[in-house]
Amino acid sequence: MQIACLILFSAGLFATPLKAGEDGSSGSVLYYEISPSLVANLAKGGKYIRCDVQLMTKDEDFLEQMRLHGPAIRHELLLLLSEQDGKVIKTSQGKEQLRKQALESVSRVMKKIAGSDSVQALYFTTYYVK
Repeated sequence: MQIACLILFSAGLFATPLKAGEDGSSGSVLYYEISPSLVANLAKGGKYIRCDVQLMTKDEDFLEQMRLHGPAIRHELLLLLSEQDGKVIKTSQGKEQLRKQALESVSRVMKKIAGSDSVQALYFTTYYVK
């Protein structure tokens, strides 16, 4: 067991890290933080949700577009959050479903107002449902 761990550890020491682009990606990962926190009353099953959201892209120009259209993104997310059932979004499945819906909403609004969509992921960095 100790020999196997030593071999794995040694292999990790000599592994070559991937540079940007070598894994099929186009470059650095960039994040846009929606700030301040999103807070919305829930339609049912709870009182409110408070969450922090970050959007991921690899396109610097698109990051600037997200900053420019931050109010529209925020508005779209607040509308989505206010339609939710607190009992559902407290579960891990409900949270993941909401994350996917939020990503689709952001993508839709960016296509509509910016003409393109390079949002690759949406992450909840804080998530509280009361």
